[in-house]
Amino acid sequence: MIAVAGEPGNPNVAYSGAASGGVWKTEDGGINWKSIFDKTEDSSIGALAVSPSSPKQVWVGTGETFLIRPAHAVGNGVYKSSDAGKTWTNMGLEKTFRISRVIVHPTDTNTVYVASMGHTHGPQQERGVYKTTNGGKTWERVLFVNENTGCSDMSIDPKNPETVYAAMWQADIRTWNLNSGGEGSGIYRSKDGGKTWEPLRNGLESGPTHPVGKTSVDVSYTNPKRVYALVEDTEPRLYRSDDGGDSWKLMQKNHSMGQRAGYYTRLRVSTANEDEVYTICVGIMKSIDGGKTFLKDFNQWAPGGDNHDMWFDPKDGNRILCAHDGCLNMTYNGGKSWRNINLPIAQMYNVAVDDRVPYWVYGNRQDAWSYRGPSRYLGGYNIPLGVWHGTGGCESGFAQPDPFDNNIVWSSCYDGGLDIFDLTTMQSRDVRVWPQTQIGAAPADAKYRWHWSFAMVLSKHVKGRVWVGSQYVHETNNGGQGWQVISPDLTTNDKTHQKNSGGMASDNLMTWDGCTLFSMAESPVKEGVLWTGSNDGQVQVTQDGGKTWTNVSANMPGLPTWGTIRHIDASYFDAATCYVAVDAHYVGDFGTYVYKTTDYGATWKRLEINLPPNNSNFVNQIKEDPDKKGLLYLGTEKSLYFSPDDGKNWIHLKNNLPPVPIFGIEIQRNFKDLVIATYGRGFYILDDVTPIREFTDQVRNSDAHLFSIRKAYRFQPINGIKTSQSYVSGRNPPDGASINYYLKEKSKDSVELMVLNSRNEIIRKEKGINQPGINRVWWDLRLQPYEFPKLRTKPKGKDWVTLDEKGERNMFIYDLDIGPGQTPPLVPPGTYTVVLKVNGKEYKQSLVVVKDPNTKARKLISKSSIASELNFTPRLKIRCN
Repeated sequence: MIAVAGEPGNPNVAYSGAASGGVWKTEDGGINWKSIFDKTEDSSIGALAVSPSSPKQVWVGTGETFLIRPAHAVGNGVYKSSDAGKTWTNMGLEKTFRISRVIVHPTDTNTVYVASMGHTHGPQQERGVYKTTNGGKTWERVLFVNENTGCSDMSIDPKNPETVYAAMWQADIRTWNLNSGGEGSGIYRSKDGGKTWEPLRNGLESGPTHPVGKTSVDVSYTNPKRVYALVEDTEPRLYRSDDGGDSWKLMQKNHSMGQRAGYYTRLRVSTANEDEVYTICVGIMKSIDGGKTFLKDFNQWAPGGDNHDMWFDPKDGNRILCAHDGCLNMTYNGGKSWRNINLPIAQMYNVAVDDRVPYWVYGNRQDAWSYRGPSRYLGGYNIPLGVWHGTGGCESGFAQPDPFDNNIVWSSCYDGGLDIFDLTTMQSRDVRVWPQTQIGAAPADAKYRWHWSFAMVLSKHVKGRVWVGSQYVHETNNGGQGWQVISPDLTTNDKTHQKNSGGMASDNLMTWDGCTLFSMAESPVKEGVLWTGSNDGQVQVTQDGGKTWTNVSANMPGLPTWGTIRHIDASYFDAATCYVAVDAHYVGDFGTYVYKTTDYGATWKRLEINLPPNNSNFVNQIKEDPDKKGLLYLGTEKSLYFSPDDGKNWIHLKNNLPPVPIFGIEIQRNFKDLVIATYGRGFYILDDVTPIREFTDQVRNSDAHLFSIRKAYRFQPINGIKTSQSYVSGRNPPDGASINYYLKEKSKDSVELMVLNSRNEIIRKEKGINQPGINRVWWDLRLQPYEFPKLRTKPKGKDWVTLDEKGERNMFIYDLDIGPGQTPPLVPPGTYTVVLKVNGKEYKQSLVVVKDPNTKARKLISKSSIASELNFTPRLKIRCN
């Protein structure tokens, strides 16, 4: 989380904004939360504001504003809600890209200020401070320093709102460098509502003679003459003014106030005490003497870790909200105790699946480690957090199961870290290529240049063969015991793009290193074919296992210079065919770039992808369906699309998917599931993509169509961990068979589904969904539910039970004191026929039901017991009915 705001004076209502996971709201003091921004076009939140005079008016500024690694979602303007978050309207400023602060006038809801940082990846006019006086209908840019300087923070005098302070930040961020600082940075003030501005430098060093980096500013609520400023300098500096900014005093220099300044550098003053000031960084430090000293006994980790924003209730200074990388903390007693809130906003870098039944999902989560969790949990109605566990590695990179042995997981980490995790022992061992750390070194001085999320591929052809990429391709054939370099430097090796990163202070942590390999793919159909892509726009291929390499980048028409080769997908149908996604937004190019070759890169075609206008149409993933040639899946920074015709046409695959960055796409072939990793909302699974695979013009033009049905497992429940549902619990798919059908128009009659056994007997009837388009109904693999008689008396001793208008009620468990006996039995394994009946016509498909492979009963006993159960229960059903 990077933004928080509450309704002043109402401890029940608060809002929290995630860097790439949308806006969340509580109406009961933090007990329950719900996502309220998913119907918009953006999920990256930079700022939140609740109107002080009309709390139903809520503003959201989009775009992540705390910048530390090459995975920062951008926004598409500012949004407004007039009904406390129920509905939202985009109020413009789309080209601001990153909004760091929104301030609503204390008494005039039509007057709003917006702080824009711009996209930060090149010169841009849409930076600075914007103002509206008509509720967002029109905007005026009221402060502009230069095309390289944006506004990183802002504050307003609550008693004299014509006085506004803006904290400006000159920054230029590329794939190869973060340059923080310049003469445009500093604190500016307007005393006339933004008409005119002046830089504040009387005791506050900044400007041409003393360039500084990122800045933050805050005005005391109790005494607006007291103003604080936190400034990135050679050492972070805390300033204080006691005359409204006319003059400043340096209070102290302290590295802990502004570690990794581009990611932090923010401060806030308590609304209850002008001397109580907090610096918001890795830890939060508190001063109660106006910034002279920081409390030594204050637990700087209690409000959270890796912190970004604090909000103090202006009507109750003891109520504080804190946004941080671990989500959100709340206190109602001035920080004596804090409550941590965890929401489903995980930022996942990649996704992989294994071949188990049910299968497991793997990936690396930012600010955590490599994870593994089940796609379906047989021990309960949901997927609790407790069934997930680490698999080595760390927050960035990949977690991939060995294609020859699902008990082995390879997990990577920044700085070239690499672990092998053994599920039989639940232990990992370090098998990194090179043991010496490169942290802190300029890339040009490093032996191997590792990207924050460097490329890794496990061979599908040779057991134990794994490749990882620095500027070279490293290969092991013995499970990581030994490594060899099998390529030359496959990047441009441009030394001008391998310098110290940071600007005011060095920040070399594999996040802004130029000339590194970013993506890699092995042909699944031919051994020896390996593709690589770098973050400086180089695509290379070998057809002989690394003996020779060919640079094919020059053959790609319109390839952006210094674009990142974000993803490579080698075709399952032809070794010479490959798809490549290129992301150039870090060089100020937000275009959509996807290429295809059918001749090992000798020639390329750029796919024409016409998407609705959005700042986030740059592509993170391109994936061809391994079982349907020409069916493509595309993951952009906000949306998921598919193309049924090899890229000619694209369809937005929305459903209930939030507008979130798609960082990984995988197909689980046995279950035919589409599994995605989102950078902001964790993992999502679209069960059974059969309708997408089989949908054609012929289907579209038919009155109705029943799609083929994937096999259904007769899963048995297990005894698992005991836990209650939480905000981060996953959802199990429904039990049974996924039955999908298409209706051209709504049927005049009801839609009916029937299941027939091998003797052509109807064993189950279901009422279908009668809506145009593709519909899905789940059959739980059970016989027809029992029809219990209506009762006309209340249970003995339970006078609270009510009867309906006919004086009747249903039979419940408390009448019979039984539960399992009321559940119809599962059908045995075998082949069944599903019939769709629409407008007097019938459509049929076969369905195979298979045994749960996890059960250990002997086959003969299993078949016998299943048959006995099935013979007995219909007789019981007749007796009950």
